[in-house]
Order: sequence, then C-alpha cells, then structure tokens
Amino acid sequence: RELSFLSMAVRAEDIGYCLGIDEAGRGPVLGPMVYGVCFCPLDCQEKLKEMGFADSKVLTDEQRRSLFEDIKNSSFLGWLVDVISPDYISGEMTRRFRTNLNTISHESAMNLVQKVLDHGVNLKEVFVDTVGPPEKYETMLSIRFPNIRFKVTKKADSLFPIVSAASICAKVTRDIVVENWKHSEPKIAVSKELGSGYPSDPTTKKWMKDNCDHVFGYPSVVRFSWMTASRKTEQRMGIQTRDHNYPSSIS
Repeated sequence: RELSFLSMAVRAEDIGYCLGIDEAGRGPVLGPMVYGVCFCPLDCQEKLKEMGFADSKVLTDEQRRSLFEDIKNSSFLGWLVDVISPDYISGEMTRRFRTNLNTISHESAMNLVQKVLDHGVNLKEVFVDTVGPPEKYETMLSIRFPNIRFKVTKKADSLFPIVSAASICAKVTRDIVVENWKHSEPKIAVSKELGSGYPSDPTTKKWMKDNCDHVFGYPSVVRFSWMTASRKTEQRMGIQTRDHNYPSSIS
C-alpha cells in the first residue's frame, strides 16, 4: 500500500471543505487499484466546472494528465491517493478469512477521509461514487464520520466535479504506476506491454499468454485471485490454484 499526498494551504478552520472520492482499476487482472480523493473549499466548487472537470472515462489520456497537472498546481485543491497493490488484493481475497473487493474499497475510502481530516481539513460534504448499494454505503460512512454530510450515488464522477477531479487523480496515478511498474521478482524478464490490464484487452490477453512461468506462475503484477489468472495458471502448470467453490466475481 502506498499513500501519496500533495498538501495545500488549508484556510481557516471555520472554512468548510467538500471532498470527492473515486477509484480506478477495480476490474483489471493486472496492476493496482487506486483510490483517490480531491477536496476544495465549499465556495470554490464553481471553479471546478470552469476548469473543465468531467468523468475521467470520457476524457482522453492527454486531457486527464493535463487536468491532473492543474490539480497539482492549484492554489485551492488538495488531493490524496491510495495505491492498493495487486498482491495485497489477491492476498486479502484468498486468505482463510477472506476480504472481498467491496470491503477493501470501503476501507480505502474511509482511510482517505480520515487522512484528510488528520491533515486539518474541515470537511463538511463528501461525494462518493458508490461501491455496492448506495444507501448502505452512505449509512456506513455517516456512522463512521457523523459530522460530515455524505452523498453516495452511482456515476458520481459525472454528476459532481469534485468527484471527477478525484477520478482523474486515481486514473492518472494508476496509469503512471502501470507504465513504470518494476517487478519485485529478481531477474524477471517479462514484457512491459501490459495493455490496460482488463481481461478483454487484446494486449493484456497476449501478455497473460506469454508471461506465465511453468514453475512460478505469474509475477506479482497479476491479481492471482482473478479467475482469468487462475485458469491460465492451471492450464500452464497443470495444477488447481483456486477454490472452485469461491465466487470469481470482484464484488
């Protein structure tokens, strides 16, 4: 796990802030999942619209990276990301007392909110792109942080500019991490052409086909808890690597 923080000049404590939460990389079989938050004073929300924030999924890579630079250079925006490694995800999802991806996501989001509060930011409103049922998630957050008003909804990144900004922080960070991935395994020689990491991506499919060792299986960039990886490892090594009674979904 790695937390990256860019501080900002937090204004007087009586000034309220809003914060957005979103993630990138929930579904890929390769690489980390990244949770991001972005926050600003309540009276600066209109500036976000003027800056052109929108759902990161409808922006080009160049537009996302340009907006990320705007966030980093802004005098009124702060941001924080949680890079959750693929081996951490797989370990949590396959240990004896398993933690599913929704729980990992919820814990990451709550930890980020707490980190921002610990930094002295007076959070009043938080907008969240939901994981699981919005009402249940909103109740969970409200119980944990009773002094903050939460709004949890589907497609929050297309509804609230502050969530769009958080989405950009998460997406660009994940892209940079994947592009510059350094394998922890010594002397490993595998292709760096990972693609997007999604199982349907032809480049990712080719990487999965070409980079499974007969003895050691896949390197740690792969989420071995994903059925896509488990099946290919079984085919390559001729063994069963997963509990077939355990759901293969990422929920």
